[in-house]
Amino acid sequence: MPGVPPTRFVYLGPESTFTEQALLTIPAAVRGIRTPARSVPEALEAVRSGDADAALVPWENSVGGAVGVTLDELVDGPALVITRDVVVPVDFVLAARGDRHLQNIRSVAAHPQAFTQCRGWLRSHIPDAAIVDVLSNGAAAASAADGTNDAAICAPIAIDRFGLKVLAEKIADHPDAVTRFVLLSRPGTPPPDPTGDDITSLAVWIAHDKVGALLAVLTELAVRGVNLTRIESRPTGERLGRYVFFLECTGHVAEARVGEALQGLRRICAEVRFLGSYPRATPPGTRERPVPPPAGLSDLDYADSAAWLSRLRRGELG
Repeated sequence: MPGVPPTRFVYLGPESTFTEQALLTIPAAVRGIRTPARSVPEALEAVRSGDADAALVPWENSVGGAVGVTLDELVDGPALVITRDVVVPVDFVLAARGDRHLQNIRSVAAHPQAFTQCRGWLRSHIPDAAIVDVLSNGAAAASAADGTNDAAICAPIAIDRFGLKVLAEKIADHPDAVTRFVLLSRPGTPPPDPTGDDITSLAVWIAHDKVGALLAVLTELAVRGVNLTRIESRPTGERLGRYVFFLECTGHVAEARVGEALQGLRRICAEVRFLGSYPRATPPGTRERPVPPPAGLSDLDYADSAAWLSRLRRGELG
């Protein structure tokens, strides 16, 4: 229900992964019930069916890009909205049982994405070790803990849980890599007060029978000073060449310029799905400042121009 804080959280499991690590940065989730799901569709279905209040799932990675399954699930099923995002560093570690040492490592359990992001480090430090694919970072840690493999590439959250020791820290080839997660809930009233540093997320289906349809979408944002920060396309599954576009822009649906832009998109697009307005999360250690609206496009400017037009229509101006 709108205004009621969530208490039942589901997240892309299993336990001891970066997703759980991200979830534990949300105070309500620390106090609430946390349940791992086997897949993104399963996590979102738990929210849609009412078995959970909110789901935390991966949205994009600074190295690997967008998480396609999350995008697809948001347009294929009943509407869900993003209420917040969480950005966490991808600090992979190489971990093993206490009796193992780096020079003796012969097999390393790793999720394929983890291996891809740490391939250079592994090649430089333990080039002869065999890489064993597993289903998750948590499964990798469990494999090292029970001795199935000598070591694991995993998230720091798994170290204490599985009684492992760290053989090497920050082994990712891109040390500044981050993953962004989104918390999804059933639709409700968006927060009425913008923070001044918000994101609005949308999915839009353009009119394919019109020349310049995508340009028209971007123009609706640009002429109102709404900064487009991300655009991603996904096939609709209808036929080749049919896409849905995911847009993220700065601003909040309660702001006049964003509201006008949404009205414009509604007029020219085949369909628009609102995916939420929420405070922007920034990567740890960064201090990005929000970009103010251009001159003439603040809420005060919109209110002044609306009042002027109202007086004009009443004949109060010459």
